Amino acid sequence: MTVVKSSLADPDRKTVGDALQGALVDLVDLSLLAKQVHWNVVGPRFRSIHLQLDEVVTTARTHSDTVAERASAIGVTPDGRARTVAETSGIDTVTDGWVKDTEVVEIMVAALDAVIVRMRERIATTDEPDPVSQDLLIGITADLEKFHWMFQAENV
Repeated sequence: MTVVKSSLADPDRKTVGDALQGALVDLVDLSLLAKQVHWNVVGPRFRSIHLQLDEVVTTARTHSDTVAERASAIGVTPDGRARTVAETSGIDTVTDGWVKDTEVVEIMVAALDAVIVRMRERIATTDEPDPVSQDLLIGITADLEKFHWMFQAENV
């Protein structure tokens, strides 16, 4: 049942909806992963990395809400349930327990890289059917690439 009608043709809505759903899942998982290592980071750079992780969490949560609302606006129901996130995210899981600051940086670089690669695929996919959603994904990717650069610079 489609409650919200969209001006997008059904095949375009499906393509864009899939891209937005994938982005939503990756952003929710990124926020959860960053919060998990945020709570468990240890080492000499604890404070700076701890604060940097808070920035990632806030950004990912804000963008996940924007993505979910865009999906709703085009008549696609967003699914951010834990099971959906666990089954469809492109991010590797993180171990439990304390995590050394240098390892946290490596975890975040890998997680951000995985999400960015998938976001760039979504940018390409949404080019024709919905430039509005594509623009949203481009802005999100720019923010994620900034974090990716900053975490890489931590371990140089």
